[in-house]
Amino acid sequence: MDPFEDTLQRLREAFREGRTRSAEFRAAQLKGLDRFLREHKQQLQEALLQDLRKSAFEAELSELSISHAEINLALRNLRAWMKDEKVPRNLATQLDSAFVRKEPFGVVLIIAPWNYPLNLILVPLVGAIAAGNCVMLKPSEVSKNTEKILVEMLPRYLDRSCFAVVLGGPEETGQLLEHKFDYIFFTGSTRVGKIVMAAAAQHLTPVTLELGGKNPCYVDDDCDPQTVANRVALFRYFNAGQTCVAPDYVLCSPAMQERLVPALQAAITRFYGEDPRASPDLGRIISDKHFQRLRGLLGCGRVAVGGQSEESDRYIAPTVLVDVQETEPVMQEEIFGPILPIVTVSSLDEAVDFINRREKPLALYAFSRRSQQVVKQVLARTSSGGFCGNDGFMHLILASLPFGGVGASGMGSYHGKFSFDTFSHHRACLLRRPGLEKMYSVRYPPYSPRSLRVLLLAMETRGCSCTLL
Repeated sequence: MDPFEDTLQRLREAFREGRTRSAEFRAAQLKGLDRFLREHKQQLQEALLQDLRKSAFEAELSELSISHAEINLALRNLRAWMKDEKVPRNLATQLDSAFVRKEPFGVVLIIAPWNYPLNLILVPLVGAIAAGNCVMLKPSEVSKNTEKILVEMLPRYLDRSCFAVVLGGPEETGQLLEHKFDYIFFTGSTRVGKIVMAAAAQHLTPVTLELGGKNPCYVDDDCDPQTVANRVALFRYFNAGQTCVAPDYVLCSPAMQERLVPALQAAITRFYGEDPRASPDLGRIISDKHFQRLRGLLGCGRVAVGGQSEESDRYIAPTVLVDVQETEPVMQEEIFGPILPIVTVSSLDEAVDFINRREKPLALYAFSRRSQQVVKQVLARTSSGGFCGNDGFMHLILASLPFGGVGASGMGSYHGKFSFDTFSHHRACLLRRPGLEKMYSVRYPPYSPRSLRVLLLAMETRGCSCTLL
């Protein structure tokens, strides 16, 4: 028996009946989502604490407030985003109405990961609701406490004929992907992203894939090491390093490494105390499976800072590795934990070559104290989903910037209006009046050199690149 067919049928019928089309309906659902967050804030914080040992500070900053901000932005701009977008016309279409209409795709599937189990399901949901879609949500079964609240509580705040939350692990997700959706939005690993894309291809379903990768961080010799250490340590060890845009490794000269390592030790001690395990601000690894994988990576290179672990608590200390070789396991996979390898290079050119030999990352960072030219060179000579100079993933807090990957780190983007556009089909529309047949008859056979000249002139007006009337 298919556990999803009845639910999907309900969503399809609701969409065909046009229930999600009006601005009033979309706004009501967004307001319901906001109430869900406000009324269950404490429960959600407790669930995040149980799943990831996520502090109330990190939960508010990276999960709750971001979700609220997306909802408020969508509510303020909903009617403007939905409005038809008029486009320039040429002489051949001067008397017509030409515009782009933003239409919902239909029934969309959002598959979320466990590392930010609230943010990474609700922020895409805001865009899908604002765009007028029916939505099936699949939260991660790994972050089971957050999943439980989403399944039990969230449907009470949304129209159940248009929105559903479903449970399941890899087997159930595989069954789910056998169904035809009108759009799929997936956040997770590159390995699973390939599975999702292959399944979507069977139905020619468009996808957004928010994947990961090894995000480089280049540190120039002119930097103040303590400033760099403070910023890199904050973003590397936030959420116990389980962040897809965290700096994954540092590239710097041997001389900078000598200055940076004690600065990183000082930053870690200041942030988390002499015994980071006792700090209420350091999270834990999500599962035993991920803990074992990370503990294996501690054997790469040489431990310069940290390196302690405790299986019963799924604790990995904030760690810095030096003397790391490019061929070691820690440099072959996304770390997704509180481990920071440092790889030494002799120059900016060597660092850029190192970055460009690898798959395109989701984020890229460059630090230079006195030379913005160094940061601009890294930006100009590399490719990544996002880029930030002289800091960590602060580009994520701007809803005016798209968030997404490139190449192996993903495709498509979202946040703010980009979310609305991702979940909208941009339909090209031209409305022509039924009369004026004599004027338009220049298009019809038999053709002549004169009619061709007239048509080409009409199409070229205002730089239009149209090829057909």
